[in-house]
Amino acid sequence: MNTLLWVLAGVLAYSAVATAVSTRGYLPDAVRVQGPLTTIHTTYGRRFLGWLAGPRRFWRAWGNVGVGIAVVVMAGMFLFLLQAAVGTLQNPTQTAANQPSNFLVIPGVNDFLPLAVAPEIVAGLLIGLVVHEGGHGLLCRVENIDIDSLGLVFFTVIPVGAFVEPDEESEADADRGSRNRMFAAGVTNNFAVTVVAFALLFGPVIGAITAAPGVAVAGVYPGSAAADSGFDAGDRITAVGGQPVDGAGGLETALDDADSAAVPVELNDNETTTLDRRVVVIGSTPDNPTGLSVDPDDEAIGVTAINGTEIRTEGEFETLAARHELARLETDAGEQVVPLGAYVAGADGPLADGGVPANASAVVTRVDGQRVIDAAALATVLEDRAPGEEVAVRAHVDGQFQNYTVTLGEGADGTATLGSVARGTTGLVVGDIGIRTYPTAGYLALLGGDTTPPGALGGLVDSPLGLVFVALLLPLAGAVGILPYNFAGFYGDIVNFYDVTGPLAVAGETPVFLAANVLFWTAWINIQLGVFNCIPGYPLDGGRILRLAAESVVSRVPIGDRHRAVRTVTTSIGLTMLAALLLIMFGPQLLG
Repeated sequence: MNTLLWVLAGVLAYSAVATAVSTRGYLPDAVRVQGPLTTIHTTYGRRFLGWLAGPRRFWRAWGNVGVGIAVVVMAGMFLFLLQAAVGTLQNPTQTAANQPSNFLVIPGVNDFLPLAVAPEIVAGLLIGLVVHEGGHGLLCRVENIDIDSLGLVFFTVIPVGAFVEPDEESEADADRGSRNRMFAAGVTNNFAVTVVAFALLFGPVIGAITAAPGVAVAGVYPGSAAADSGFDAGDRITAVGGQPVDGAGGLETALDDADSAAVPVELNDNETTTLDRRVVVIGSTPDNPTGLSVDPDDEAIGVTAINGTEIRTEGEFETLAARHELARLETDAGEQVVPLGAYVAGADGPLADGGVPANASAVVTRVDGQRVIDAAALATVLEDRAPGEEVAVRAHVDGQFQNYTVTLGEGADGTATLGSVARGTTGLVVGDIGIRTYPTAGYLALLGGDTTPPGALGGLVDSPLGLVFVALLLPLAGAVGILPYNFAGFYGDIVNFYDVTGPLAVAGETPVFLAANVLFWTAWINIQLGVFNCIPGYPLDGGRILRLAAESVVSRVPIGDRHRAVRTVTTSIGLTMLAALLLIMFGPQLLG
């Protein structure tokens, strides 16, 4: 059984036991059970809300702002869900992001909510629920709407909500403006908490966190030199051959400077081991000329020789590859003769226009006579060229070398290009260590740190709204392919990649990382709660505001049964939203 089935079995067992206990009258009147949901009701807190409601003019102004925000978000959510549902119908692709279990806010069940940060996630959820329902309760007192009870909601034994029960008769007597402000107050508070949490996170907290020296190891390929030397995820390579390293570029330089394949390596500032390098395949393009593919869970495939000459390091591989356009490649999987160059899986654009058969595979070995051994070498050759310029290209196509005259195209960044070129040599990415690195400084930059952001996301962090948008993407960044890994906070092995400096360092690393995680998840969950409750469907706040808006409009229209008209409008929109949500959640599994 998988985790989700265990959870469902536990929920059913709890529901049966709790219902039996409640039916036999063993629970106090304040505790009520409905299936897996348990609510605890109390009247404590009404006096506090009454005191807090003192500055009524301020709170009414706050409520009016909230109504405006809620209406805008409601319209946006309506259009977004419709568009997403149509997109699911047109392309029902199943991904990690739209798995049904990932719609549940349950750490350990949801792939993007790690169990390791469950306390911080639950804290953020409780804060969000309390301020949401507290907003409803506060505006009830401001608008003179009586409150029957307040309380907490538990999903089995997990606190998942808070609630305020307005007196139905008192609520019905209030005007539409008062009720609108009351319903909008919850989402307004959620958005306000989001702003405060992100401001603290992006400011003093992230400002105190820096990337630790060295190269962060996110993972190790089985059978590689790193695996043989005892490297593990969470390690930092801090020195090679006595030479400090900081960043992937520094590591590559230090390894190139080493005289032999076996070099001493320092890990985590205090551990020393010997790295006995050997070239292995750490990445591959499907259907490449070698026929080799990489599975991260299998033993890495070693590349042992080129044309009979043994190789131990990546530098030796590159030197021999540069000498031979066509070579006998010896690997753990066997020998084969292949061209060595930059691999194009399907010729299009400039290459196809230059005479390479459309969609044919090609291995580019020379450009204007300059040797090209991989995608990086090709990029170096083209960096001095301009789009529209003609170049002589030598490529291996259909089993033989041919020469072409190609007019360079223009890439997305404005540079000259031959089209889509696979990473590495002949579609293979090789390395002599066998590690996957973690972009420590890059993730820190995306949270407002003073470092360079990775990839195309750099421009987004120049504004506060951009920072918020990127932060909301981080927990699922790896799943949607915009970054190498999902980021769920500073926990586990990841804390070894960071240091705490400045005034907050006196508090110690653990409290600062804990504060960062609580702020991150509080902001993330509060904005999700606010947006979700703005969906225009009953019984969400958006649905209640929609009903009041429909009543206001229909009251001005000369029709007979106004109540029926309001019900038709709200039910139609609510059912449309429900259908869209169900389609987004389950459509990829049913239609894919």
